[in-house]
Amino acid sequence: MTTQLRTGREIQLAARPAGAPTAANFTLVERPLPELAEGQILVRNTWMSVDPYMRGRMDDKPSYIPPFALGEALEGSAVGEVIESRSAAIPVGATVTHFLGWREFAVVDAETATVLDTGLADPRHYLGVLGTTGLTAYAALTAIAPVRDGDVVFVSAAAGAVGSVAGQIARKLGASRVVGSAGGPAKTRLLTDEFGFDAAIDYRAGDLRGQLAAAAPGGIDVYLDSVGAEHLKVAIEAMHPGGRIALVGAISGYNGAAPEFTPDLYLAATREITLRGMLVTSHLASFGEYIGRAAGWLADGSLRARETVYEGLEQAPAAFLGVLSGANTGKMLVRLG
Repeated sequence: MTTQLRTGREIQLAARPAGAPTAANFTLVERPLPELAEGQILVRNTWMSVDPYMRGRMDDKPSYIPPFALGEALEGSAVGEVIESRSAAIPVGATVTHFLGWREFAVVDAETATVLDTGLADPRHYLGVLGTTGLTAYAALTAIAPVRDGDVVFVSAAAGAVGSVAGQIARKLGASRVVGSAGGPAKTRLLTDEFGFDAAIDYRAGDLRGQLAAAAPGGIDVYLDSVGAEHLKVAIEAMHPGGRIALVGAISGYNGAAPEFTPDLYLAATREITLRGMLVTSHLASFGEYIGRAAGWLADGSLRARETVYEGLEQAPAAFLGVLSGANTGKMLVRLG
């Protein structure tokens, strides 16, 4: 390890947003790197993930995960190469995934890092289709709102990271029809042409209820919700008795906007619909099972992965703002080196 590498750049939270975040909420800082303690590794990050849930961590309020600290680097999933090690378990040269993204170099406790099999898939896939993104889709449709043979499945944010994988997995689990919602004709074409959806709804075109009725005239059995608001309301209205809804996210309200649509929970009750929330951290024990299946699908081309890539750490805030506004197709990633 040379002395030139004893500093590294990171993105810090400069101010908490009021409403939608802007570039002014972030700052790029160069900081000294601490010496490694026993059991730690130094990782040169090569890829990092930006995800919608990070918006909640920008606010100073209780949640399932602590808020980002002002004046400190943000956090998130990253992949990188180990360039120094004081761990017997992880050698120099290993490729690992960990949770200290938003920086060029990370001092990581080895017990919190996972060594990746780069012969199985490209390292970047462990942040997307083979990472918690893919696991979210898989757990949602196997444990939270299980897909059964012949089901009609509706997926919101279907051109995004979770949704694009979920639609493909729904088919593998036996769905007879898969309908996705996305923003704009380019994304809706991608759903049917590349990801294998049977029908695609452009929510920006309006009349979401009418579009869903046309795409699934007999109703739906399973809904994966990443949006909330009107999408959730319309899905409940279209759902068969005994239907299942996986509440994965609600990006429509992440910036504090007042809800314009209230789901009819009485209707959900009378149709005996199950609405169940999920945190992917509660399903990490299923990672081995999921990767064992998904890596094969990825290798044989039956599971397709898309990424939107921004180049350089300094572009991480722009990538994050982009994922909140729907600028990405598939997984949003930042390449660091």
